[in-house]
Amino acid sequence: MHAALASADPSSAAQAIEVPQSMSHERRHLPSESSAAVTGRSRPRQVCVLGSADPGSAAYELAGAAGQLLARLGITLVSGCGSPATRLAAERALAAGGLVVSIVTSDDIDLHDWPCSVLIPCGMGDARNLLMALAGDACIVIGGRAGTKSEVCLAWLHHRPLLPLTGCGGWSDQLERNPPDERQNSVIRSWSSIEDLEQALAGLGLLGAQSPNSVPRSHDESIP
Repeated sequence: MHAALASADPSSAAQAIEVPQSMSHERRHLPSESSAAVTGRSRPRQVCVLGSADPGSAAYELAGAAGQLLARLGITLVSGCGSPATRLAAERALAAGGLVVSIVTSDDIDLHDWPCSVLIPCGMGDARNLLMALAGDACIVIGGRAGTKSEVCLAWLHHRPLLPLTGCGGWSDQLERNPPDERQNSVIRSWSSIEDLEQALAGLGLLGAQSPNSVPRSHDESIP
């Protein structure tokens, strides 16, 4: 047996080892390519709605209008749907025939009267904020408190475009003037009306088949 191993061609053995590694690399890229080939188009766009606003306020009403707009544009709304403003956005999107994905902090799959098409109970508590930050091609930010700040900072670190509501008070009002840090990681486009928001979405390429162009970076770049 040892003689047989010794007589084997070393290059053949190397190739036998390298082929699975190459195939593994190929598989990492095939799903999106084959999906595009089958469907003939890119996946539908999806936008996170983050923040909070008091019922009856201008920000609250604009949150609802934002949900309607996303539905009309065929953009999936992603949200925790836990605050009055994000819940209203989800409800209006559903009423307009849109798709709503809700990522909740608990592990409860039986949430009743929850405004969503798809419920994802992550069971991760506040760590859910990272999922929220990553789940959208962009993030609409309305008002907001500490939880929203956490989600926005994570979205900034991961180069997700930010669309803060301005003119209605709250933390989102100052986001464009005072971004999370100096690195210019993400595009920030403020809006104060639904017309502004639609233009911002168009400017990010979210009304067509292409993904928005955020600040380019290599896949090997680490995120501190």
